[in-house]
Parts: sequence; structure tokens; C-alpha cells
Amino acid sequence: MATRQAQRRHMPRARAPLELAGCEHIAWPQVEALLNLLPDGALVVDAEGQVLFANAAMQALCGHSPAALAGGPLTRLLPPEYREHHHLHMQRFLAQPQRRAMGQVPALHLWHRDGLRIPVDISLGLLRRGAQALTLAVIRDTRDLEAMHARLRQLAMHDSLTGLFSRAMFGELLAQAVGQLQRGGPPLAVLLVDLDDFKAVNDGHGHHVGDALLQEVARRMRQVLRQGDALARLGGDEFAVLLRDASEAGQALWVAQKLVETLSQPWQASHHEIFPGASVGIVFAPQDGADADTLMRHADLAMYRAKEAGRNTYAVFDQRMARQMEERTRLHGRLKRAIEGDALRLHYQPQLCARRGTVVGVEALLRWHDPVLGEVAPVRFIAVAEQSGLIQRLGDWVLEAACRQIAQWQAQGLWLRVAINISAQQLRQPHFAARLQQTLARWQVAPQWLELEITETAAMTHREQAEELLQQLADLGVALALDDFGTGYSSLGHLRQLPISRLKMDRSFIQGITHEAADAMLARAVIGLARTLGKTVVAEGVEQEAQREFLCREGCDELQGWLFSQAVPAEEVPALLQRLGVLQQRGGWRG
Repeated sequence: MATRQAQRRHMPRARAPLELAGCEHIAWPQVEALLNLLPDGALVVDAEGQVLFANAAMQALCGHSPAALAGGPLTRLLPPEYREHHHLHMQRFLAQPQRRAMGQVPALHLWHRDGLRIPVDISLGLLRRGAQALTLAVIRDTRDLEAMHARLRQLAMHDSLTGLFSRAMFGELLAQAVGQLQRGGPPLAVLLVDLDDFKAVNDGHGHHVGDALLQEVARRMRQVLRQGDALARLGGDEFAVLLRDASEAGQALWVAQKLVETLSQPWQASHHEIFPGASVGIVFAPQDGADADTLMRHADLAMYRAKEAGRNTYAVFDQRMARQMEERTRLHGRLKRAIEGDALRLHYQPQLCARRGTVVGVEALLRWHDPVLGEVAPVRFIAVAEQSGLIQRLGDWVLEAACRQIAQWQAQGLWLRVAINISAQQLRQPHFAARLQQTLARWQVAPQWLELEITETAAMTHREQAEELLQQLADLGVALALDDFGTGYSSLGHLRQLPISRLKMDRSFIQGITHEAADAMLARAVIGLARTLGKTVVAEGVEQEAQREFLCREGCDELQGWLFSQAVPAEEVPALLQRLGVLQQRGGWRG
């Protein structure tokens, strides 16, 4: 009662009702009651910067009671360096009083009574009492969200299985080293290391043995390298080394030879002696490339030359390896004909509700059977499509085929949401949203039956352009999912602004959740972050029952992986759904 009386002493005596800009008139007691229900802090401030009202949540946020805040200056809640010029920001807002939502201004802080800087996010609105303009500030404590995002970024910088740098972090380090080289720094070398016959280890001994072998490989490689060298796991059984000072070419060759020797030593696992072996490709800068992408591409060519030479050896890049580029050109030509012809197919993998076990949709995955090359793995031809610019035509083919299949299924009484992958290049296509709308209309497919999966990196590249297009797509009514979440460097504030409904947890985080503490922690963090942001979280790559149980227990929303089914042709989907016991007919689950 004393608090409420103290605050009311500082409110204007006039009986004119308060007006929240754009809303009908409401009386102050109603405003006060509503603001005290908020979990976030709330302040009402006059044009001179005097606090007229503070809700109950402010005490936990800043350490001052509402009564102590009422009547005092707002500047007591600001860090010292903000105080001198804060009145200018207030005047600017009152001069053009447009509502400002949270997430628009980074690095805001509140000054706690104990002298602590509390990271916050703030939304502003205008209140009027007669002719008097007042500012309503809603203040949210973002410490937990920032700590969670910092932890996600830290984990994204390192491979969760081996503790080495991740692919993204290695790319940054290499780009920095190339920049230093261009400014007169020392020559550098990159070594690309790929294990030989690693698939046989996984197939013959199980993924848990394969994971243990990767950890052993990382340990052995650390022992060979100097303290200043960078070591990363790029993914799967591929590693990369950055030698920051390769003034003596012989040093890089010595490192490569030592890596080959140490990785060929036998390793005991599950009562079996395994001989890993590795092929190493070496490039030198500046002579073999002037930028990070070229160096990695040439290192990849050299590594494949080492495999062609019999494996368990190393090869140094030279221009003769350009012949391998001719093979990629050949692949590009055959892929172009496949798009124009009848060699491409979509297969569909189900996505299940973790709580109910029902199928909530399918993801369309591209398959290519070439009459000469046979089955071509997506990881092989997608890279060629991206490098050659064919990815846009390939994406158009997938969109058309997916919408056609949705229409055919619905004509049969089968109602399923279908997710397709959208590349970064497609996001940069002019009029992409209009063409999508035309395709949906041509097949008479309602937008809600189509979901577009965009990688985290694509969404964060050319942010303004991507955000504008994603909003256009969301306005059409299609669902949007952020694919491979956790592998990029999403800005938490930017992520809140995207019209994304689902976050797809990258499969690399699922593999070790039952036996790797770091993977389990990351999975919990992603699920918690999705819940905080109001997003649905989907785990892909679920292969074991123990993984399913962990994800269900932690509150994951949807599951996808070989535990339930591999991707199957469209004609096999009805039988697959019957096997899962959840055949979707009109009138059933609609998503």
C-alpha cells in the first residue's frame, strides 16, 4: 500500500485518462494493474526523465523498490557513460514517438543498485495524459539468453566430439592468416587430412567405435603439431591443419609425413586392431592461392591425388591437378542434362511428433541416378551445383516436383506438410517469392503444406536482403525452418526478428547426446533456446532409441532420422505411414 501511495504521489493530478498510442482511453489504475502483471520490468517516465511509476518486477531487475524509483531520475538506472546524453535520446523519441520493439538496439545495460551492469532489452511506447506525453519502457533481463547464446557460439567454434576447432572457426582463422600474409606476413601452409576407409570402421564396428577413433586421431595430431598451429575437424573424417609460418617448405612436408606415420599406427578397440591411415593434401600460400577458398579447394585436390596414389600418403598441390577440375566440369554437364531430363527424383523422410509419435510432415531429399555415373551422392553434386550456378535451376526443379507431389497426394486424400531445402543463392534470386507463389497456385497447393528449410549461414548472410525475403515468404503463408541450427554464428537479436517457426538441430549434435556431455549440453541449450524464442525444435539424424528417449525427455518437439525410416520414393510413403500407424487422411492431423 505504501508503495502504491508513493507512486501515485508522483503521478499527475489531472483526471484525464491515459491513452496508449493507438488504443482507446484507459484509466491509470487499469494501466498500473496491467503493468504489475508483467514478468518484465516496466517504467513510466515523463519528458524530464523523472520516473512516475515502476512496476513490481523492477526491484528484481535493478535492486531498487518501486517506491524508491518513483519520483527519482531515470538516469540512476543508467551506466555512468550513458547518463550525459540520455536526455537527447528521450527528446528524439518524443519528437517522433513511434513504438520501438525489442531486439532493435544491441548492447543495452541497466545499472543495478549494487553497481552491476545488467544486459537488457527494451521496448518503448507512448502514453498520453491530456497534452502530456509520457514514455512507457518495458525492460527485459537478457542475462540468461546471452549466456545461452554465448555458450552456443563457444560450442559452434569447436567440434563437440574432438574438441578441435570447427569448420567455421577454421575458415575464420585461415582468412585471418591470408590477410596477414597479404600485409607482409610469413608464408603459410594448409594440410587437408582425410582418413582412409573410415566408413568401413563405422560399418564394421559401429558408430561408437568410429567416434572413439576420431578422438584418438585428434589426440595423435595434436602431438605432432606446434603450439601455434591450428587444427580443426571439418566434419566426418576430414581434418585441416593451418601452419601459420611455412617459410621452409620442408617443415610442412615433415608435418605431413609425421601425420601419415602416426595415423597409420594400429589402434586397439573392441578387441580388434584397427589401422586408420590418412591421405594428406598440402597447399602453400601465396603460390597456390590468394584466398582461403582457393587454398581449401586446391588442398582438396591434392588430398584426392594422395588417395589416388594409394592412400596413407601425402601429395602437394600442383597445377596438373586441374585435370580433376575437368571431372567436375563433366559432372556439371551431366547434372545439367539430368535437370532437363528425367534422372532426378525426390525421396521423402518422415518427421514425427516427439510426444505423440505421429507423422507431422516429410522432408523432400534429392536423389540422382545417372546412366553413366550411377547413383551420385547429394554431397557430391550439390557442391558442383553451387559452384557452377546450377543450384538455382536445381532448386526450381525441387520446388516444382515437391508441389506436384503435394497435389497428387492430396488428390489421393493424403495430407502431409512437405519440407524442401532452399539454398543461399535462391534467397538472393529476384522475385523468388513471386515465383514460389505462382508454383503453388499452378498446382493448387495451399501455402501451409509447404515448408522451406534455410541454413543458418544463408539466413545470416546478406542479412537485410534475407530478412526481407523471409518475411515475404512468411506473408505468403509458407512455413520457414532454420536448418543445421547451431553450426553458424546466429545473432540472438537477429534470430528473434526472423519469421522462423522451426529450428532444426544439426545431426552432428545428435550423434553423441547419449554418451558425450558436450553434445548433451548443446542439445539441451538448443531446445531451451527454441522454447525461449517460441520456436519448434526439430532433431534430425536420430538413429538410436536412446537418442529418441533423451530428446523426448528434454522436450524436443519433432524427430527425424533412420530410427524411424530412411528417405523413400513418393510411391512408398503411404505404406510407410501405414507401417508407422499414422496414415494421414483429410480430417486428421493438419499441422
